[in-house]
Amino acid sequence: MINWYTLKGGYLKLRYAIFLIILSVTIGVTGYMHLEDYSFREAFYMTIITISTVGFSEVKPLSESGQLFTTILIIVNIGVVAYSVSAFTAFIIEGALFKGIHRRTIQRNLKQMKDHIIVCGYGRYGREIVDHLLKQKIPFVLIEKNPDIVEEIQKMESKIIYVEGDVTHDEILEAAGVDRATALISTLPDDTDNLFTILSARQMNEKINLISAAKSQRTEKKLRQAGADHVIMPDRLGGFYMSTLISKPGAVEFFSFITNNAQSDIGFEELSYENLAATDRNKSIVELGIREKTGTNVIGIKKQNGQFEVNPKPDARLGPGDSFIVLGSRDQLKALGEVMKTGS
Repeated sequence: MINWYTLKGGYLKLRYAIFLIILSVTIGVTGYMHLEDYSFREAFYMTIITISTVGFSEVKPLSESGQLFTTILIIVNIGVVAYSVSAFTAFIIEGALFKGIHRRTIQRNLKQMKDHIIVCGYGRYGREIVDHLLKQKIPFVLIEKNPDIVEEIQKMESKIIYVEGDVTHDEILEAAGVDRATALISTLPDDTDNLFTILSARQMNEKINLISAAKSQRTEKKLRQAGADHVIMPDRLGGFYMSTLISKPGAVEFFSFITNNAQSDIGFEELSYENLAATDRNKSIVELGIREKTGTNVIGIKKQNGQFEVNPKPDARLGPGDSFIVLGSRDQLKALGEVMKTGS
């Protein structure tokens, strides 16, 4: 998360300073009790006023041995105090204190997260994904290993929960809560890193939905073999998008608006067979009364084999593994969720 080596160095210096101060006080108390026959209270008081150089008079007149011991104690503690002040100042100025608090806050939030999305990489595509998730208020964890980018994330107005580290390492995925996440999106610039990430995530969570970017078609096949549910080739998708703008500009702009515009009141929902109440699973679209009860429209059916049926007939029914693709406003989709929870 935070640059651990910098943070650890700040804590280490502060610990050394505290150790040296305690050691100096211990030596001073022991010396005065042994050389001057002071009580513990008197020896402790004498040690503190000597180390702090406040200039108060001695508890009792010092012997020659006591005077020599005090002189050495003052000289040694000039260095100890200087080092301690320097360590404490650096600890505050370099932000190690606040970084430590920030790190603990993130760790606490991470432990509480469940059914979230993991985004791997804050590059060109990762930024788009993060912006979309923020707009849609979908909980997510970002994984990024570049310290400069992590510092940029820390300064962002939007408080992003992140993990700093190499996502190809299992312990980083564990820190991001991969065992509790519903989906992982890998947008790393190297296809090999994407492949390792997908392979590790699938082994750590068999039910997680894995989405990966890919540059080559050969890598696309390997990613699917490694366990990716969806493989996206951004360059191919961008080319398709631009060419479709020529033949069907209105349609493309419409779908871009409802999927990317945070102000849009239109959205999609996927209603699976498994999410239907047991009493509704064998009912047709017209029998479910989705449009009449919620105002939403079933515009397609996704079959278990991955094929789609567009504009299904009113008597169409779902089977195990099938899903309705539903279009509606935010209020209508919210009503759909409530109706499906209670059953029709």
